[in-house]
Amino acid sequence: MAYSIDLSGRVALITGASGGLGAQFARTLAGAGAAVVLASRRIERLKELRAQIEAEGGDAHVIELDVTDQASIRSAVAHAETEVGSIDILVNNSGVSTTQRLVDVGQDDFDFVFDTNVKGAFFVAQEVGKRMLARAQGSAPGSFTGGRIVNVASMAGLKVLPKIGVYCMSKAALIQMTKAMAGEWGRFGINVNAICPGYIDTEINHAHWQTESGQKLVQMLPRKRIGQPQDLDALLVMLCSDQSHFINGAVISADDGFAV
Repeated sequence: MAYSIDLSGRVALITGASGGLGAQFARTLAGAGAAVVLASRRIERLKELRAQIEAEGGDAHVIELDVTDQASIRSAVAHAETEVGSIDILVNNSGVSTTQRLVDVGQDDFDFVFDTNVKGAFFVAQEVGKRMLARAQGSAPGSFTGGRIVNVASMAGLKVLPKIGVYCMSKAALIQMTKAMAGEWGRFGINVNAICPGYIDTEINHAHWQTESGQKLVQMLPRKRIGQPQDLDALLVMLCSDQSHFINGAVISADDGFAV
């Protein structure tokens, strides 16, 4: 008998959905039947993605969101729930990085990374979490109680990498945030887990893998290969589904063994 996961009837909010892993996550969840809310500052890119998803028979909506602005977070989440319905799934994906040695990091560099990767991720999860908690406690309508939050961390949160120390620190904080939320919200049926991707080929870094330094890095990897965005599909869908009800506070590496 074939095994399948159906997310029909669920609403999923994906931050940082305008490209890279976020866009792939949105396509994947839409393909599994969820109504996806695409959130980012790059509205035109989101509209293009919405058209692609709709052309494939999916249900997609566009919301402008700046995760470094708490007013924007509150507005985006309220807009999403008004337009589409209560959010059942949050994929907390927005992230940025800088490349520099720690002695060269200035306050602006530090704030740039932490404002998005930690502070932004926290307040997006908090805003969605409040609404999930209200539904679970019966103070707001909804046919489904609880929820699924997937924080997109990185294997850099588990293994320090050169010249991106602040990014590594931010992703380590996101991992601890995941565990804290899982402990506090799990009793209400809200499962919070983290994915730690390894090196993934996206449009942002694709050219790098063709360079001498990129190829040198590939040769240092356990199986001398980098991942593709779709390599995370099965893990994401499982964590967003009802079938993940016994998985809470997990930090799951999807890095081809690099952080071992």
